[in-house]
Amino acid sequence: MRFLFICFFLFTSTALQAQMTSGLTGKTDTSFSNASAYRQAVKKHPGIQLITEFELPSVKEKRNITYRKIGSRKLALDAFYPKKSNKEKTPAILIIHGGGWRSGHRQQHIPLAQRLADLGYASFTVEYRLSTEALYPAAVHDLKAAIRFIKANANKFNLDTSKVTVLGFSAGGELAALLGVTNKNPAFEGEKSKDKSSSTVQAVIDLDGTLSFVHPESGEGNDSKSISAATYWFGFPKKDNPALWAEASPLTHAGKATPPFLFINSSVDRMHAGRDDFRKVLDQFNTYSEVHTFQDAPHTFPLFNPWFEPTLRHIDDFLKKVFSEK
Repeated sequence: MRFLFICFFLFTSTALQAQMTSGLTGKTDTSFSNASAYRQAVKKHPGIQLITEFELPSVKEKRNITYRKIGSRKLALDAFYPKKSNKEKTPAILIIHGGGWRSGHRQQHIPLAQRLADLGYASFTVEYRLSTEALYPAAVHDLKAAIRFIKANANKFNLDTSKVTVLGFSAGGELAALLGVTNKNPAFEGEKSKDKSSSTVQAVIDLDGTLSFVHPESGEGNDSKSISAATYWFGFPKKDNPALWAEASPLTHAGKATPPFLFINSSVDRMHAGRDDFRKVLDQFNTYSEVHTFQDAPHTFPLFNPWFEPTLRHIDDFLKKVFSEK
């Protein structure tokens, strides 16, 4: 009888887990793209302009660079960096796309990477495993590996490895924040490659990414009408594994070792859940942070003008301020 009960328990648990991990489809989710974002945003903002790729004579690029292999799976990034040779090393920026940890593509932020390169930053748009392919913390491990990769290849791009920024939008903003607050935390590194480069970053730029999945301001985890993006990513509803949801929340890890932060936000408050409490922690350790909010802007504001250009200026001003002290 006990054996039958155990089998029933295991079967039931496995069935529930399979239901919650149905994000593991093995198929790419293309529902979030710049085109879909435009179709949605233009309804309320008819004057917006979708930013497309630039042709800038000052920028050199290399695309589809494999930075990590997991078995036969290859993960890629694209590099955009100043063409003009300079004796001074170049600050680096890793750019992480959004899409609910489930959709999106690194190509969505190529225009931003190109313009940042034109301003003197080596910028890298990066691919990472989404929830249809692998659950948390796979994406974190991928992105830590990407940072180590660009540092290991610093000479190819003339990088200053003491001035590395991670920048993300939406789900990518949450990931960028998590990378920053877990500097030198081996629990988040994943399987390291043979190179000894560090995944430590010196600044974080969060474009409308949540700071906590378990904060009262968070909208993630409400599965009453449909399974939330974060539930797919974690493989558990919030109520069934709150510790996991807290572990992935940047606010949980904020502390003395957290680098300077720039927050650029839309008018959608739930997209930056926990931000004010996060900044209170930074203030305790005299860690610099800035907030800029675009009133009445859609969540996808970084993809469009009139917000793209001001976003670019805020990023440049922040990094000049932070790195001028180094």
